[in-house]
Amino acid sequence: MSQVALITVHGMGETLPAYADGLMAQLRSRLGGLAAQVTMRSVYYQGILHENQRQVWERTAAGGKVRYDALRKFVLYGLGDAAGLETRKEIPGSVYELAQGEIANALLSCHAARPDMPVVFVAQSLGGQVLSSYLYDAQKAAAGRSVGAGIWRNVDAWASSALGRPLTASERVFLGGGTCAGLVTTGCNIPIFVAAHKEMDIIPIAPPTSLFKWINFYDPDDVLGWPLQPLSGGYRALVEDRAINASGSLGSLLARSWNPLSHENYWEDAAVLDAIAAMLRRLAA
Repeated sequence: MSQVALITVHGMGETLPAYADGLMAQLRSRLGGLAAQVTMRSVYYQGILHENQRQVWERTAAGGKVRYDALRKFVLYGLGDAAGLETRKEIPGSVYELAQGEIANALLSCHAARPDMPVVFVAQSLGGQVLSSYLYDAQKAAAGRSVGAGIWRNVDAWASSALGRPLTASERVFLGGGTCAGLVTTGCNIPIFVAAHKEMDIIPIAPPTSLFKWINFYDPDDVLGWPLQPLSGGYRALVEDRAINASGSLGSLLARSWNPLSHENYWEDAAVLDAIAAMLRRLAA
């Protein structure tokens, strides 16, 4: 049996540090005895943004000045996450850079358990864009090309500041996704970030390993979850899109059309859980 890493990346909106606990419990149940072979970690970057968003919410929502509180709060936190990550991302210490540092820390933790183990990422919503940008930047840096923002602009400087030491050669490869064998995205909104570009300029990450498989789950009723294959030839060759009903058995008209629940329920869907478990089982067996 082989050791494999599972690393989750959360999406937009108000998120708690324990956001992946339910997903991991469901996967352990599905994997049975193989669960002991899976090192599970979660990336948490919402803490970088939360306090400022909370203060804006309290100032603007106080005194009943606005309606639809739950939906409005979801939009504030969700769009605030996306805007915060992309705004002035090139400056040192930007939210973009700090979020990438959280991904790197999760990877380093897995590397310490076993330096060559395959990694499977599961990224929800905005997390798909955050992770894709991280891997894309890492691949540019590995190819000797200039990176404009994030830790891969100068990963040695990041390591010196964050770790107090240089990266080993093995750590550098691992942090760059060099053993990544699988990616599952759910409710992914990468199309929102690339929609202003010509098709020829919409280029996905390169497959990190020969084992790499990318499955993208989206609900056709979820306006924040999109298929990826239509974006470009590169995405058609790399990604398998799977349409599901993330609203589950909820029967009202509201539930069947878009609402925050249809965007946040992907990790409770049996099709999603089965696919992740199958990917882990293939690598751990």
